[in-house]
Amino acid sequence: DPDMPFVPSIPEDQFILVEEGDPTVIPCRTSDPDAQVTLVNSLDKSVYALYDTKQGFIGNFPAGSYTCKTMVKGTEFKSDEFLIYIIRATSQLPVEIEALKTVYKTGETIVVTCVVFDNEVVNLQWNYPGKVKEKGLIKLDDIKVPSQKLVYTLTIPEASVKDTGDYECTARHATKEVKENKKVVITVHDKGFVHLEPQFSPLEAVNLHEVKNFVVDVQ
Repeated sequence: DPDMPFVPSIPEDQFILVEEGDPTVIPCRTSDPDAQVTLVNSLDKSVYALYDTKQGFIGNFPAGSYTCKTMVKGTEFKSDEFLIYIIRATSQLPVEIEALKTVYKTGETIVVTCVVFDNEVVNLQWNYPGKVKEKGLIKLDDIKVPSQKLVYTLTIPEASVKDTGDYECTARHATKEVKENKKVVITVHDKGFVHLEPQFSPLEAVNLHEVKNFVVDVQ
């Protein structure tokens, strides 16, 4: 098609996630397999790479913006812009779930955090008793110093007895078929309670100058 020398790309193809050191494909394909195609970066400088008419340019590219160019009967055409983002990601997916406490009273705020280490981009999903009602508030903190970690915080305000149950986070790797899930059990009581268990009798006798300990277990 002389009026459309580059095959239209979908938005998902224009944003390219690549792990550090891995080769990738910039998928600008032409409708004419004999077309001469040039790859340029954001500074409009040519970038050398192997071109496959069925895939696009193949190589190790730095992060940034790239565009393909070709000529048809003396007229220059440009492809869509492709954005390459380099991510740090280990092949494993270390995940930890943390809860400051696992027993709450009605009306308190439940806070659970899920931490993903050494990976910049993951897909993380929460499962918890109030998810159907979208009761939870989710916040993400991307910490890079002193080491890379993603901290996902789930907050449940005004907890009720119905919020008792399993709180589970599932993390999926951005580029590999790897997933990891962690779970913590949270209990919400209608009222607070204290259980006392004294380890002495109702009446105790003590000799003069004697030191005696009175122990009570409190839960």
